[in-house]
Amino acid sequence: MSTPLVPGEFAANHAAGVLHEEEQQARAARVVAGRATDAADCAETLAMLGLTVPGARAERRRA
Repeated sequence: MSTPLVPGEFAANHAAGVLHEEEQQARAARVVAGRATDAADCAETLAMLGLTVPGARAERRRA
């Protein structure tokens, strides 16, 4: 017996997962920033962890 398909359910679950992942990464980035000794330390640690500052890429493109 299989579960009936609900239109849009996969897309909704995927979107919720992506949003959750972004929230977790933003929290992690804030912790790193709060514990960094300076901007270079922060940037290096974020890079090592594969984290990006939310909105930073968009701001760089505008500049």
